[in-house]
Amino acid sequence: MFDLPLPIHPTAYARGVPPRFPTSDADPSHPFVLTLSRRAPADLMSGRAAPLVLARFATLADAMQGAIDHAEGMAPDTAPQLLAILDRDERLVLAGAASDHAVAWCHPVTSAAEARGVVTEASQLRAQAGRASAWGESDLAAQLRHRADLLDARLVDPLWRAFAARALQVAA
Repeated sequence: MFDLPLPIHPTAYARGVPPRFPTSDADPSHPFVLTLSRRAPADLMSGRAAPLVLARFATLADAMQGAIDHAEGMAPDTAPQLLAILDRDERLVLAGAASDHAVAWCHPVTSAAEARGVVTEASQLRAQAGRASAWGESDLAAQLRHRADLLDARLVDPLWRAFAARALQVAA
């Protein structure tokens, strides 16, 4: 799914310094919210597992560009981060993995049947991660959980599936 090379857009700021989104992005009336998934064990146990809101945007295209700007500001050795764009009703519009100064967008499922298959595969990967963790293979367990998270990122809300797929075609 992530084998294709991604274009790297020029950046106007130093590498490793996260972009500063304009203050207008804090406008609560903007319908699209760029979020960062917090899945660290400490966040899960403390109840802070809700996604971190990075910025708000008026259009999906602006939110996608904001995600790319965030990825460009990441240090080269940073682990991939799962970014998600939500609508004002907190429905998943689009998600992707930010790393290496780019975002690899996850293509949304196209049907309920495909969504069921994705949920099944993600559940199996999490079960394998649990077994790997029990065997002391923490790196393998983390990789399997990350793959499961990427599959879950394809579970775009049915209202947004066709629109998100078209947005990815236009962006390509």
